[in-house]
Amino acid sequence: MPDFYFVTSNRGKYEEVRLIFEERGLELGLIEESYPEIQSESLRDIARFSAKYCAEKFNRDVLVEDSGLFIRALRGFPGPYSSYILKTISLEGILKLMEGVKDRSAYFQACVGFCSPGKEPEIFSGYVEGRISEEIRGEGGFGYDPIFLYGDRTFAEMSKEEKNKVSHRRKAFESFLNSRNTSSKGRII
Repeated sequence: MPDFYFVTSNRGKYEEVRLIFEERGLELGLIEESYPEIQSESLRDIARFSAKYCAEKFNRDVLVEDSGLFIRALRGFPGPYSSYILKTISLEGILKLMEGVKDRSAYFQACVGFCSPGKEPEIFSGYVEGRISEEIRGEGGFGYDPIFLYGDRTFAEMSKEEKNKVSHRRKAFESFLNSRNTSSKGRII
């Protein structure tokens, strides 16, 4: 029986998070399903709503995660609308918006929601700073990874393990795990 259940329809996300849990000797179950997301300027509010919805729907403790890419020169765009924007204008569209822009600073934010049925959700955040590249680079990762520079490489140019050591998602899930006082062997202390 898994220690925790993660609700997502994104296999790439699940694989990243599963590795984080395995490092602590924990098993992460997958409930592979999509769920409604509210429209909001706040990832925290989106994660809060989704966690509560999923806890009630599946009648169990659940984890959900929502993340976004925030580009400073575009006043935080695409932010909480990152998934929709990626589907509609793609990476090429983002790079087109950034043509001639000098300030290419950006960050990823992840918000993890944990909720038990009948309870209020807990929210945990993580951030990673970077820049938007001038071109699509790399074959790995998913989403905005091919245009998000961390140091001199995009997330898509890193191995899964390298990205997973520094990602916003890791920081948010580690915050959750630390709140549960899980040891590196997975035991709750």
